[in-house]
Amino acid sequence: MCSTCGCGEGNVRIEGVEPHSHEHHHHHSHDHDHHDHGHHHDHGHHGHDHHHEHNATPANTVHKYIDKSEQKHKHNYETHGQPIIVHHHYYHNSGDVHLHFHNDTQLNETPVFHEHHHGHGDHHSHDHDHAHSHDHAHSHDHAHSHDHSHEHSHSHNHDHNHDHEHEEQFSPVIENQNMHYGQGEAGTHAPGISQKRMLKIEMDVLDKNNRIAIHNREHFEQQNVLALNLVSSPGSGKTTLLTQTLKQLAQRVPCAVIEGDQQTTNDADRIRETGVPAIQVNTGKGCHLDAQMVHDATHQLGLQDNSVLFIENVGNLVCPASFDLGEKHKVAILSVTEGEDKPLKYPHMFAAADLMIINKMDLVPHLNIDVQACIESARRVNPNIEIIALSATTGEGMEEWLTWLESRLCA
Repeated sequence: MCSTCGCGEGNVRIEGVEPHSHEHHHHHSHDHDHHDHGHHHDHGHHGHDHHHEHNATPANTVHKYIDKSEQKHKHNYETHGQPIIVHHHYYHNSGDVHLHFHNDTQLNETPVFHEHHHGHGDHHSHDHDHAHSHDHAHSHDHAHSHDHSHEHSHSHNHDHNHDHEHEEQFSPVIENQNMHYGQGEAGTHAPGISQKRMLKIEMDVLDKNNRIAIHNREHFEQQNVLALNLVSSPGSGKTTLLTQTLKQLAQRVPCAVIEGDQQTTNDADRIRETGVPAIQVNTGKGCHLDAQMVHDATHQLGLQDNSVLFIENVGNLVCPASFDLGEKHKVAILSVTEGEDKPLKYPHMFAAADLMIINKMDLVPHLNIDVQACIESARRVNPNIEIIALSATTGEGMEEWLTWLESRLCA
């Protein structure tokens, strides 16, 4: 799934909603042994110079948490021209990433990067060990002469105990010149990430999303809102079908639309031209909507009771299949221009859908496509899937689609 490639790190923008961040406090236990100072002073009389040089500053630790699928914490230890060691810690129970910056006088000026993987949550402890030696010369102009020699021994114990995964690198299944990367434990592959870790990431991300989706679903049920998640490839005719649907359905029942795209408000603008309220959700680098985006968008829209909410997902037949938005039904839209084997190529989406709409039926006479073979492909993946063939352009089959919608409103 897309959580392994980090596409969820995109800059999400919802119309009318200001970007926001959340700060949380996490418990970090650090055991430090600090500053054993031995001082030896030789004092003479009549005029003395004291000169003090201290090159160590107290550690300044900053914790910031951003509520995303993968958060980053930075511990910034101030330095004065000394090299920096960077530790990356990944906590899969929460998706956090911790960055630790500290000095080490034994290293050169080149920053050093360490990455540590943990199999535990936010609570962790680090025993740190640093050796710092400082020679301090002191001179003061007084009526008395003093020779001061100060040696400061600083020691910090840094013992990092981490659970490191040592797994064999994943290899695809190869047969007859075909390479299968989806037959491992995680069902997918990403360079440098083990199957076990990918599966853990996916479980963590989907668990958080599903909790929000449950909240959305309860909200929709309380208001008797029929929420539909429209999914398809780019260019299948989703928006055209939706605008034609709204022109007829909105006369019978209140409707609202959430439009998902990476950029632009083009589709939301088209929807608003029908007189139906719509809000654009731009996902940035993200390739799908998630339950949090839908939650925020619905509160921005202000849904009416006893209404229909159409959620037009980002054009993608892969990642949206895994993310529950709180909808009543997933509706997969397939254009006849995409070929009859599309359900077999992207089985997860069609397995998750309750209804498949075969769109652009008016183009069939001009194409080399077997519509019946397309239907059979879908039912091989999902024997219970309902299928409606229509043309949003000519209106062929639209009445069957509207009847399906109204039957779900009464359910």
